Amino acid sequence: MTIKEIKEKLESTLTHKRFVHSLGTSDVAGRLAELYGTDKKKAEIAGLLHDCAKELTLAEMQKNVEQEGIQVDAAVLKRRALLHGPAGSVLAKTLYGVYDKEIVQAIYFHTTGRPDMTTLEKIVFLSDYIEPSRDFPGVDQLREKAEENLDEAVMAAYNSTIKYLLDSGEYIYELTFLARNDLILKKGK
Repeated sequence: MTIKEIKEKLESTLTHKRFVHSLGTSDVAGRLAELYGTDKKKAEIAGLLHDCAKELTLAEMQKNVEQEGIQVDAAVLKRRALLHGPAGSVLAKTLYGVYDKEIVQAIYFHTTGRPDMTTLEKIVFLSDYIEPSRDFPGVDQLREKAEENLDEAVMAAYNSTIKYLLDSGEYIYELTFLARNDLILKKGK
């Protein structure tokens, strides 16, 4: 499927707001890919598809990952906010014909992150966070940081997310802590 075809299909399946968000994520991901020397087309496709499962019901997401034999822990399986990444990685293949492992993994981990993230995974994670329709305190500084140092921007996004979840009394998935700590350990080397 071409990028044009992916956009057409997404526009017909997502709400307008989510579609605009996906376009913005794709644009930012392409720009950051050029800046940080990774494949622009892969970044744009992963950015477009990162939320392709976001509007499914929890039961639909669970069915998608189960049918593909994807093992996720109980915390992920019970939360749409966490499960839409793995479910989206399934839809990328089954609905959009995208089998590139790097793209599929970037979609899978775009919400939680993970230790040893690839440059593409970091770009999609960060692009989702800072695309133009996002509006929250500190987003402009984070956008500037993204242009200067990818790892520092990803770290700032982790910090902001964790602080928000702590302040809201929400569940924080442990993979996010592990991913953040991985960056800290690597920075110390």
